[in-house]
Amino acid sequence: MSKAVAHAPLPSVKNPAVDWYFDKHSAWDAELRAMRGLTLQLPLVEELKWGCPCYTLDGKNIVLLHTFKAYCAMLFFKGALLKDPRGLLVQQTKQVQSARQLRFTSLSDVVREQRVVLSYLREAITVEEAGLDVPRKSTAEYEVPPEFQSLLDVRPDVKHAFASLTPGRQRGYLLHFSSAKLSATRQRRVEQSVHHILNGRGLDDSP
Repeated sequence: MSKAVAHAPLPSVKNPAVDWYFDKHSAWDAELRAMRGLTLQLPLVEELKWGCPCYTLDGKNIVLLHTFKAYCAMLFFKGALLKDPRGLLVQQTKQVQSARQLRFTSLSDVVREQRVVLSYLREAITVEEAGLDVPRKSTAEYEVPPEFQSLLDVRPDVKHAFASLTPGRQRGYLLHFSSAKLSATRQRRVEQSVHHILNGRGLDDSP
């Protein structure tokens, strides 16, 4: 009897429903197509999520391609778990716990780092197959902006109402407040949210 031959996983195939994305970004078309070509070398499914090309494994998000004014990037959903000896992965904001970006500003960047891209993609697949997840911060570990803390100190009704919200709703407010760079903006966001908090609603809950 002949032994079964192990075959390497087949690479992805282009999804025609995603083609339009690569046609509309003229400023980054060469870079995006190069990133797509690298990603399609791996056994991932090409989909369209949040209006961007997203590559999944067994329904789980692995990496997403997206663009900004100054750069384009590959967003690794569990990038915090990847080895990054050269420090290439970027945490967009301190509130982002799991995802990390690999940014490019030219086609030569993509070409130069193609081996790195492929190694990160392979590792991201391994991480997902192993079922690994980034430990999440508890709500108590989130920073309470001073503008909101000042309100809680003088308004026990708001403090009680906020403590009664679900942890997810609490985190939503804290992230919303702290993401503003200016104190005046944080103060305005706090004031606009008081009514919602007192009524037990989250940031995006309907009245």
